[in-house]
Amino acid sequence: MGGAPIAAFLSLAIPRDLRQSWVDQFTHGLLGLAERYSVVLAGGDTAQSPGGVLADIVVVGSVPKGKTVLRSGARPGDRIVISGELGGSAAAIRRMMTGEKVRLRQYPRHFYPEARIALGQTLRQARLATSMIDTSDGLSTDLSHLCAESGVGAEIDAALIPRARVGWPREVVDLDLALHGGEDYELLFTVAAGKMIPPRLAGVRLTQIGSITRSRGIWLRDRSGARRKLPPKGWEHFSES
Repeated sequence: MGGAPIAAFLSLAIPRDLRQSWVDQFTHGLLGLAERYSVVLAGGDTAQSPGGVLADIVVVGSVPKGKTVLRSGARPGDRIVISGELGGSAAAIRRMMTGEKVRLRQYPRHFYPEARIALGQTLRQARLATSMIDTSDGLSTDLSHLCAESGVGAEIDAALIPRARVGWPREVVDLDLALHGGEDYELLFTVAAGKMIPPRLAGVRLTQIGSITRSRGIWLRDRSGARRKLPPKGWEHFSES
């Protein structure tokens, strides 16, 4: 939304037999990240878990009155833009589920996610974004959320979607991972027609991948120019499965 984080609240449940060194490292990482973004750990709770670690973190922030960048501001003709690259986190999960060894530095978006705080604030201050959402649930799903809130549709170009390079040697992730894999936390936003979109902003690469349409529905155009419906296949928080 283009705001600034202020405070975090942590609820942590851990098993009785969990090593103290794990708790110390977890706390060190959390407080280090909070200090980096000038966030205060303002409260929360701790409890014993019957099995496994359960962590819930809530962050609150602020934005100047009337300046919040919402999901509901996209209009027909707006360009669709994504920051960074997509599919890197999902590629790490896919590999881990096969039992293969994963080197952390080869999958940075999964193991070292970067909050796009500065980019969001810059987009708000420059009045560049008409609407915005992050890709925590995957491009296809989060684009559908944005379009639903704005009452519009969208068309994106498969060839323009920036796909992450992961592993060693570096390989480009599958298109399906870039379309539907979540947890990349890149910013997906729209820009009014006629406004210039810089190639980089706040040190982050920006890529125009499509445009907002008046008719509802989301379409994907392939390299041949053919179009097909793009269903939201990312993470659904209240799915029946």
